Amino acid sequence: MNTLTLPHPRGAGPFPGRAGWPTLVVIAMGLAGASFAASEPLPRLKVSENHRFLETEAGQPFFWLGDTAWELFHRLNREEADRYLETRARQGFNVIQAVALAELAGLTDPNPYGQLPLKNNDPTQPNEEYFKHVDWIVARANALGLYIGLLPTWGDKWNQAGGQGPEIFTPGTAAVYGEWLGRRYREAGLVWILGGDRAVENDRHREILRAMARGLRQGDGGAHLITLHPTGGAGSAQWFHREPWLDFNLRQNGHQAEFTGRYDQTRIDYDRTPAKPVLDAEPIYEGHPVAFDAKKYGHSLAAEVRRPLYWDLFGGACGHTYGHHSVWQMWDTGRAPINNPLLRWQEAISQPGAAQMRHAKDLLLSRPYLSRVPDDTLIVPDRVPTAVPGAGRYRFAATRDEAGSYAMVYVPAGRNFKVHLEKLAGTEVRAWWFNPRTGQAWLSGQFPRVGEREFCPPDPGESLDWVLVLDDAARDFPPPGFRR
Repeated sequence: MNTLTLPHPRGAGPFPGRAGWPTLVVIAMGLAGASFAASEPLPRLKVSENHRFLETEAGQPFFWLGDTAWELFHRLNREEADRYLETRARQGFNVIQAVALAELAGLTDPNPYGQLPLKNNDPTQPNEEYFKHVDWIVARANALGLYIGLLPTWGDKWNQAGGQGPEIFTPGTAAVYGEWLGRRYREAGLVWILGGDRAVENDRHREILRAMARGLRQGDGGAHLITLHPTGGAGSAQWFHREPWLDFNLRQNGHQAEFTGRYDQTRIDYDRTPAKPVLDAEPIYEGHPVAFDAKKYGHSLAAEVRRPLYWDLFGGACGHTYGHHSVWQMWDTGRAPINNPLLRWQEAISQPGAAQMRHAKDLLLSRPYLSRVPDDTLIVPDRVPTAVPGAGRYRFAATRDEAGSYAMVYVPAGRNFKVHLEKLAGTEVRAWWFNPRTGQAWLSGQFPRVGEREFCPPDPGESLDWVLVLDDAARDFPPPGFRR
């Protein structure tokens, strides 16, 4: 629950935030998975008119808050999947990214019910019994208000480089499999995610992915958006930006903790033409070996996943995906660990970074959303620019309403900085401090909109992040993070 405390972080007096969660109804479905008839099906998603955001078919903003659960269909039984999905729904997530033909021996290691996904490793011969389990999880997720970001396959099934494989797809089999999936999940609440952490290295790879996209469109009649999950440090735009089937771009900025060379790439994709929404579908995971080198950098904490959250969003992203290193692989005792996970997945789903993601969603949705633009020129560079706007893990970032009704500055450390107030509208500015760790906000003051103004974060000199929110006072917006 978001709270507002006046006049300083050490003050008192709660301001009530969101209403409680609505009652959720589990939908019933046939085991064949042919029907996803919910009493209140999830709304279809589409690209906004300005091609920068996602929204529902009714025109309501849709802030993608995803989680990477790549092995969800493959490794969890229904009781475990229910525990995972209910937890993520309570934490405010609305998209779960999971893979039908999973990475970790997904073709040869059966699911908890002893079923493999394909007969004879042939994508044109899907195993009905395996997909009954996928059906159940998709339906349960939808009942909890969660869309599935459904990857038809991990990328090693069409590009075995660095993976387990085998390569089982051709353009022909990709089209058949895609159409079958599209028909099966036509009525489900989902987004199709092609790719699966592999580079598109040649024309054959391109044709396989194009054919799968055509098959999905043929099968679902265009009911769902399509995007592509790329390899680390890359984005879907570099291969398919101008292709009509690619509705929006995904990036995998990857498991680095620094801004430059990774999270600054989101803005580069934002600036491409034609305009398409973009988001980071795989930033650094919580509990992950930083830069895959734990001996040198250790394992990431919640702070490492919060910084990319705001860097990406303030760089123009239409949402964000969180991940935990134990959860993507659904690691448990008795399973071979990948890159030294620290916790069992049952413990990892409650790590602090997961609960902190929703604060960014609430913050941005508490202000005009579909007119938001990235704008680091709000920040006045210091005499030493590596201090402000900063570098490495201490990079400042800014966003604002196109009309200037509000502006926000992400402050990764307790260092004084200045803002160009002329970027805002109105005659008076109302300033707030928003805590990304708790979702709390504090009113800092109100002053004339004149020239540059210096701000000091609530914890000067500390490695604690904050968001400065500046409003046109005449708009009388609610406290940051609180939606009327």
